[in-house]
Amino acid sequence: MAETKDFLLEIGCEEMPSAPLNHAVVQLGELVRKGLDEAGLAHGKVETHQTPRRLVAYVHDVALATEELNEVKRGPAASIAFDANGAPTKAAQGFARKFGVDASQLARRVDSDGREYVFAEKHVDARPATPILSTLSEQVIGSIEWPNYRSQRWGSEHQTFVRPIRWICALLGSDVVPASYADVTSAGTTRGHRVLGAGDHAVKSPAAYADVLRENGVLLEDERRATILEGIHQVEAERPGCRVDTPKRTLDEVVNLCEWPTVLVGTFDEEFLKVPHEIICESMLSNQRYFPVYDAEGNLTREFVVVSNADPKVSATVVDGNERVVRARLDDAKFFYEEDLKVPMDEFVERLGTVVFQEKLGTVRQKVTRMEVLSEAVAKAAGADERTCGLAKRAAHLAKADLVSQAVVEFTNQQGVMGGYYAKAAGEDQEVCDAIREHYRPRFAGDELPSGIVGKCVAIADKLDTVCGIFAIDEPPTGSSDPFAVRRAAIGMIAMLRTLPAVHLLPLIELALASYAEQGIEFDAQKVASSVAAFFQGRLAAIAKDEGIAPDAIEAVGAVGVIDPDEFVRRAAALDRARSESPELFEDLATAYARAAHLANASLGTNVDSSVLGDAEKALLAACEEGEKAVSAALAAGDFDAACEALAGLRGPIDRFFTDVLVMDPDPTVRDNRLRLLNRFAGVFGDVADIGALSKRK
Repeated sequence: MAETKDFLLEIGCEEMPSAPLNHAVVQLGELVRKGLDEAGLAHGKVETHQTPRRLVAYVHDVALATEELNEVKRGPAASIAFDANGAPTKAAQGFARKFGVDASQLARRVDSDGREYVFAEKHVDARPATPILSTLSEQVIGSIEWPNYRSQRWGSEHQTFVRPIRWICALLGSDVVPASYADVTSAGTTRGHRVLGAGDHAVKSPAAYADVLRENGVLLEDERRATILEGIHQVEAERPGCRVDTPKRTLDEVVNLCEWPTVLVGTFDEEFLKVPHEIICESMLSNQRYFPVYDAEGNLTREFVVVSNADPKVSATVVDGNERVVRARLDDAKFFYEEDLKVPMDEFVERLGTVVFQEKLGTVRQKVTRMEVLSEAVAKAAGADERTCGLAKRAAHLAKADLVSQAVVEFTNQQGVMGGYYAKAAGEDQEVCDAIREHYRPRFAGDELPSGIVGKCVAIADKLDTVCGIFAIDEPPTGSSDPFAVRRAAIGMIAMLRTLPAVHLLPLIELALASYAEQGIEFDAQKVASSVAAFFQGRLAAIAKDEGIAPDAIEAVGAVGVIDPDEFVRRAAALDRARSESPELFEDLATAYARAAHLANASLGTNVDSSVLGDAEKALLAACEEGEKAVSAALAAGDFDAACEALAGLRGPIDRFFTDVLVMDPDPTVRDNRLRLLNRFAGVFGDVADIGALSKRK
């Protein structure tokens, strides 16, 4: 077994921005792993670590040399590889080039089948690991990308990194791996915490690395996270019933902002509790990376948690400094909120005329007008009373008002939330306030829906207006681009419409497009409506598939143009269920339907002359008449299982028909009458599903 040693590469630099560190450390691992594999240097597990001042790759069991290789590969027959003069042909040259040798180096010999072939032989000497690791280290440092962050140069060097590099620790076992980047040369030392372990510290081997860091005030990320969470749990334990809010994104950033974390608690003035807690918390979380503390009733308290990277001996000074900072931040938030309260919401709405929604679709003020029409229509379709319809229209009118408020300009994540507060302060109905607050929901798959009917009406209006507008200007989402989150909007609408089965989507699409047309935007309304409907159907198919419905059952329902979410999913599920319970019956029925649909001639209509029908034809006509009634009643009641049962009753009569009857009779009168009967048969299925799709199942 080849001798191995562990390899350590530490890139030490000035404090790096916390947000992209996690992405950088993933790149580091991939670059090191790929570089080792391409060099043919065997290795074990690749670990990566990060602190604010270092990126680390730790590779276990790196071979001290690549393997010596003797490779032989057979090429084309000699008669093909060389011409009459013995010169290598293109076939030989291509084979040699692919193998990495010159054509003149190809050998000729007889193989086991008695034919003469050309062979390429290549010998690759073993290479020591150290030079490979030296080159790899330098390449890796220069290859790490920092999206949205401008890399820096330092001194008189031209090489760049996100922050100036101050040291490189590169070890293979106890030996230093020579490497340099810009003006920094590798060594067998690391650096500790700026205060708790300042200076250079020798690392005897990669295995000793973590202990050297720990002894000098630096913890690796898992230990830092555990220390922070333990400190937060202690804070909660000391305050029974209280909860520290630790959003994952902020926690991840805080872990990357410190090397020796200390969990501390600060307080802010009670007057700030009068300000909506959402902007107080966003100010603390986003700007300062403080964690808010809530009491047992879920109310924000005056306390907040801060994670310090300083010497624990100066914790009191750290708390005092952070309290001063948070006071200034919260004072700004309080000022914005109080100033916004002085402006009537209707004035905010008019100011939306200066805010562009989309260059070709006009302003947000114009969007609000369209939303008013749509939200009222959704409420009416849902069966809401006159009062609720009025509230939906009013909520739509005010939904975007806070976009021009000072608080939302400063804290953009609170759009809708602040509008709810302003509406409440203005004396608006509570349902309107809730709808404004919640109309951006659902923001992602699985997110909460608006809690009330008014909120759902406004949210549907908002999302549908966006979807229809983007399709009207022919800029639908592509595989790589969806700047207006149209897919997410459609998925959110589907989730809400499934709770409002009385609301039909197609009339709303047509109404939304009519509003754009009234605004003066030119497009082919019928074509765009079809595109939007197909877009929703595509999302519905994906959702139904995720819920375990068979693809062919989904296709069968989609083929008849159903786009109302609740109906689509329930109808496809019923068809799939019926087929699963009676697979042979529905397979035969699907085959018969496909045959009938192929023969049918829609131009002949469905008016069958029963006086000239034979027994098999009469039986099929009677079954069709009975099926039409049963299907119609089932669909009217929304009982899709019953509709599928009604279709199942047609199997016997259609099988008998195709057995006993020659459809394409020489007599055109007889033939056309039989084709009308098949039209009638296919029509029974038409309102349920394209049952023929089931016959395509493999």
